[in-house]
Amino acid sequence: MAGHSKWANIKRQKAVVDAKKGKTFTQLSRAIIVAARSGVPDPALNFQLRTAIDKAKAASIPNDNIERAIAKGAGTFGGDNAIFEAIRYEGYGPGGVAILIEALTDNRNRTAADLRVAFSKNGGNLGETGCVSWMFDQKGVCVVHAIDEERLLEASLEGGAESYEMTEDEMAEVFTDIGNLETLSQTLKNQGFKVTDAEFRWIPSNSVEVTDPDQARSLFKLIDTLEGLDDVQNVTANFEVAEELMVFSFS
Repeated sequence: MAGHSKWANIKRQKAVVDAKKGKTFTQLSRAIIVAARSGVPDPALNFQLRTAIDKAKAASIPNDNIERAIAKGAGTFGGDNAIFEAIRYEGYGPGGVAILIEALTDNRNRTAADLRVAFSKNGGNLGETGCVSWMFDQKGVCVVHAIDEERLLEASLEGGAESYEMTEDEMAEVFTDIGNLETLSQTLKNQGFKVTDAEFRWIPSNSVEVTDPDQARSLFKLIDTLEGLDDVQNVTANFEVAEELMVFSFS
């Protein structure tokens, strides 16, 4: 099972940006609303909803807020008729880095305007649909606490995984087809592994090496700005940058 070492490196590098700002209550609540609306509003029967709730709880969102978001998605919460839709935006960052943005919004015009400003102020540009998505493949990913790599390999194969990558601190990322994510997650749990996250993720098929310090600084600022927007749920980019350049970019 070949690993996604390139993507793992990108994720570790991007984690420096992610760590600066956790997902807001608004972003996580919207994910619950959409998940509840797209399937049954019962987490026991809706994998997407169950994972959205798990992420919300991990971020210490109160149970009352979670229940309210489920009710909004189910249409049983009075006084709020906002309809959120999932939209994917695409663009280029400094140095030609390809960027995918997944958003949940009740106002497409507002979201597009906010994204366009974020790109233009940080050396990038918002593109047309399809301009960079051909460079990415969507996969299901389970983040797992794993000490024994051989056991992980056996459990991953049993769960229908395509590949896995040992990252660091006894953690691994296991990749599968998006339609198999729930099965993989349950199989890993049944085999005694702690699955800390299960999500859909865009995996770049190629990467851009960023070597200019100013370019790296602008890129990190752009991603940070994009992730700071309430409408934005996830940002994925296809860059690689040396660790020493990352430190310089945040100094």
